[in-house]
Amino acid sequence: MSETNILSGKVVSDAVYTALENRITSLAHQYSAVPGLAAVIVGDDPASQVYVRNKTRRFLKMNLHSETIRLPEETSQKELLSTIRTLNSDPVFHGILVQLPLPKHIDTDVVIKAITPEKDVDGFHPENLGQLTAGNPRFTPCTPKGIMRILEHFHIDPSGKHAVVLGRSNIVGRPMSILLSQKQSYSNATTTICHSGTTDLRTFTKQADILVAALGVPEMIDDTYIKKGAVIIDVGINRVKDSSEKGYTLVGDVNYDAVQGIAHSITPVPGGVGPMTIAMLVENTVEATENVYT
Repeated sequence: MSETNILSGKVVSDAVYTALENRITSLAHQYSAVPGLAAVIVGDDPASQVYVRNKTRRFLKMNLHSETIRLPEETSQKELLSTIRTLNSDPVFHGILVQLPLPKHIDTDVVIKAITPEKDVDGFHPENLGQLTAGNPRFTPCTPKGIMRILEHFHIDPSGKHAVVLGRSNIVGRPMSILLSQKQSYSNATTTICHSGTTDLRTFTKQADILVAALGVPEMIDDTYIKKGAVIIDVGINRVKDSSEKGYTLVGDVNYDAVQGIAHSITPVPGGVGPMTIAMLVENTVEATENVYT
């Protein structure tokens, strides 16, 4: 049985941070500019808290400016929109991130549209998604951008391959399918999107040379879903309760143990796609700052 290669997002993210150092130094020396990010979090969703905390830690480590605006669960949509308008006009912040998911009484689409596109470092604004679709992105959503960087770093060229994406959200699935199919270097794949309405999922996943799992279902994808030699990108980060001190274990959408020796390579959970999402957020914020001054 051949060994499955591990695609470490930590290794790739470290390379990204090293490459960004000169750009950050250049902004400081030429324009006295420090890339700044405002992260807005409404309520106390545990996964959101972890992500924002990790993001803040990384920005501080790189001597970048980051502020987290924490709002209570009962914050009204009107109050949140007012906060965003203030951040839109504040030159200290070159990027604005509103952490999802938002409480049910707030319309996520309205909130995303309220962020000025030039500061939408998540890449979720309709204008930015449109530019991505046209092949001329201002900001590429962080998780799909990070996945593409993993493939490039490990010399996994999607060109001519069949890529199957599980999930159709504007955060991961849809932009992922666009990036994989564009006519450019380290892209150019034939791409299929599967989702909750797909019948007989295995028919499609077993054809995949590259499988991107973004379903949010713990360990759903096992060896019966994949073909030998497939490259698996596991986007899922799911908390499964256990008897450990933390009370839970983090697992992906893929049964990691079950696909060992069958998959050619796989991103681990944790330590795969997660670190890349934060790295791409930093990169997008640096790009947003460069767009102001250059």
